[in-house]
Amino acid sequence: MGKYDEYVNPLTERYAGPQMSRLFSPQHKFETWRRLWVALAEAERELGLPITAQQIDELRRFERDINFAVAERQERKVRHDVMAHVYAYGQQAKGAAGIIHLGATSAYVGDNTDILVMREALALVAKELAQLMKALAEFAMKYRKMPTLGFTHFQPAQLVTVGKRAALWLQDFYLDYQEITALSRALPLLGVKGTTGTQASFLELFGGDHAKVKWLEAIVAEKLGLTVLDVVDLSGQTYTRKLDYRVLSALSGVAQSASKMATDIRLLQSMKEVEEPFEISQIGSSAMAYKRNPMRSERVCSLARYLMGLPAVCAATEATQWFERTLDDSACRRVVIPEGFMAADAILSILRNVSAGLVVNEKVIQAHVLAELPFMATENILMAAVMKGGDRQALHERIRVHSMAAAAEVKQKGRANDLLARIAADPAFGLGAEEIRGLLDPRLYTGRSAEQVTEFVGRRIRPVTRKLAAEEAVDLKV
Repeated sequence: MGKYDEYVNPLTERYAGPQMSRLFSPQHKFETWRRLWVALAEAERELGLPITAQQIDELRRFERDINFAVAERQERKVRHDVMAHVYAYGQQAKGAAGIIHLGATSAYVGDNTDILVMREALALVAKELAQLMKALAEFAMKYRKMPTLGFTHFQPAQLVTVGKRAALWLQDFYLDYQEITALSRALPLLGVKGTTGTQASFLELFGGDHAKVKWLEAIVAEKLGLTVLDVVDLSGQTYTRKLDYRVLSALSGVAQSASKMATDIRLLQSMKEVEEPFEISQIGSSAMAYKRNPMRSERVCSLARYLMGLPAVCAATEATQWFERTLDDSACRRVVIPEGFMAADAILSILRNVSAGLVVNEKVIQAHVLAELPFMATENILMAAVMKGGDRQALHERIRVHSMAAAAEVKQKGRANDLLARIAADPAFGLGAEEIRGLLDPRLYTGRSAEQVTEFVGRRIRPVTRKLAAEEAVDLKV
């Protein structure tokens, strides 16, 4: 079969970046397996087992030189991936073949590798989140003072600012960043536990010496750059699959934030207020050449929908693990965990591109604000009229009546909003047209929006984005 005769996963072929794909590649996976085997052999030698320095050196020599063809042939024969790779490694490091995987079970390399890779992948997601937050923070600060219609129930409400709305997106991603960062540092290894988690095989190797078995786990963790505190206290054959659920739930959180932001952009683009980048030669529709569809934001929502569904698979897996383990977790984990990270990577890549190129149509926003501002100014008008001696309750009723009449003019007859003219002509208010116009500056109705953006970015986001070195800038093309 040729290149175009086989299914390829769109997440790796079309969406995710090379760094994330590399972390879940066979090369990285089996390099990590061999790294774990070397660490185990070194620790066992340090604790007195008959393993020579020459055997360790031989294992190190082939640590990254994976003989895939040998392993694949052997797996077809024995139907066991770990034993196939033990055999393949031993074919290269012949002098050390007998001590590879000594005392361990398959989960030693499988589960510990999964945790190590997920820690790396979470760190990459955290970095991508920081890059996105940097772009969003710059946008929020630039537009922190620009009034725009706020919406509740997708109905015009009090004014906010363009930057304040972006800061709401930003705050969601900041919360995700905290969660992802904490997990990347705290996700615990399985360690060295044996077939049912009792460490019985290692206790046998060390002649019943419990202290040496505990040291073994601590030494292996140290060789992997961690400590014994980074190892689960208890396990069956595998670490609790609740950890997978925690990871996919955190990634789902990123998807939730992304979908919220992308949905807002899609709505704003429909109103022609804010638009995602649109390239010179980009085609929006095969039939309607004039269209500028928000295809990047739509793609984010689509991938987010997929990612948000993955934690349910992990929840079901954890809930159905029998006693010390059952193998029905294996196949789905091979799919769910990598694809969860690939989807998150793709989503964040697209949003960095969108955030760096958002187009703000200021005149459209201003027109929408001015069309609704008369309704929003009524509270200030009411207070000004009361200060001139008017009756607050009576004036409130007059405003209600005028508002309903003005709304009818707009909705039923398609005319301009004449609420202010009605109020100016009503002697009960005692306000002239000039006085009322003085109350129509949109900036009077955005509250502390600008200050909130400045304070939030300074307090929460700047400490994160300052850590991003200039050389960590990424290609924002999609």
